[in-house]
Amino acid sequence: MGDLICLSVPNFCGNERKYVDEAIDTEWVSTAGQFIGQFEEKMAVELDVAQACACQSGSAGLHLCLRHFGIGPGDLVLVPTLTFIATINAVMYQSAEPVFFDCDNHMCINVDQIEQYLTYECRLAGNQTIEIASGKVVKAIIPVHVFGDLCDMERLMQIAERYHLYVIEDATESLGGTFQRGPYAGKCPGTVGHAGVLSFNGNKIITTGGGGMVVSNDQEAIAHMRYLSQQAKNDAMYFVHDEYGYNYRMTNLQAALGLAQLEHLKDFLTIKRRNYSLYQERLKTCDYGGLLQFGSEETANYWFYSFALHEPDTAKRDRLIRYMNDQNIQVRPIWKLNHTQTPFRHYRAMECRNAERFYSCVVNVPCSTNLTVEQVDRVCRTLLSFERLR
Repeated sequence: MGDLICLSVPNFCGNERKYVDEAIDTEWVSTAGQFIGQFEEKMAVELDVAQACACQSGSAGLHLCLRHFGIGPGDLVLVPTLTFIATINAVMYQSAEPVFFDCDNHMCINVDQIEQYLTYECRLAGNQTIEIASGKVVKAIIPVHVFGDLCDMERLMQIAERYHLYVIEDATESLGGTFQRGPYAGKCPGTVGHAGVLSFNGNKIITTGGGGMVVSNDQEAIAHMRYLSQQAKNDAMYFVHDEYGYNYRMTNLQAALGLAQLEHLKDFLTIKRRNYSLYQERLKTCDYGGLLQFGSEETANYWFYSFALHEPDTAKRDRLIRYMNDQNIQVRPIWKLNHTQTPFRHYRAMECRNAERFYSCVVNVPCSTNLTVEQVDRVCRTLLSFERLR
């Protein structure tokens, strides 16, 4: 059967132990220390953005953005149904309300559907957009660059400007990508909207174990979010607080790990693209499914690989998942669509046919940056052998 091939695990091949040991030796292990600032500065340089604020998770970063931009009780936030639930949970933290949208043919939010909703179901009132049916204010859009593919930010930003909406990019899966065409050519996902959020969870392309970062060219916004992330502390000596805040700051230990990981980002991107190409080549004879192509092939970071059945079939998808796991190969379905999740069923959702199709046919397959060619071969052989069992 062979050893377990995990879906996505960290790759520690550089200075991780050296930097973490230094943090421990100097006794700066909590939410202060040199590595936090260094990590923020080097990430800002990597993304060519003005400022970065390291925090404890991507979820915390999204929450900080929503809080800073004034999204609050009853405000409407336009979100994709096909995304990890953390995107939606952050909206709920502010007592705002999600409005769920379908995805396009590459699993990113459906911009056509957003434009139709804003055009025909909303009205402009000064510098606000009001949903006609409910009378509620539409405040923001959270596009998610799903699995490292890139949303149509050119159109989204045009729409957002027309309707006075904040754009908070959920770039938690897309570090290392770059827009190649249009007005944002050369820019990185997360740096186009009013703010962007990264994640360094254990399965991300670089990791701090758990952690995130907010990036923006709005230096005042980042300064305020950093302040909020440190319990909104005005005076550290006398414990003066002018706002309520959060314990969202990244630790120095996490930042030490992230700094070492960032040094290998380009190497990790090369491996991701190489292994994706190997999968494509090995599976070209598969007649029941294949790897989904990225809509922005030359720009994506190829974070997660999605094997899709040619026809939607939830039962067959589940049989494939069980078969692969039985062969000691870890795979998973994509997320349960958020508009069908128990906490969110009573919120507005558009027709989500594309997302429903992807949900019923996509299986994520191993994609770690330490995945070997031999392991890719084994995964592909197993996928092909499933075909012969029918």
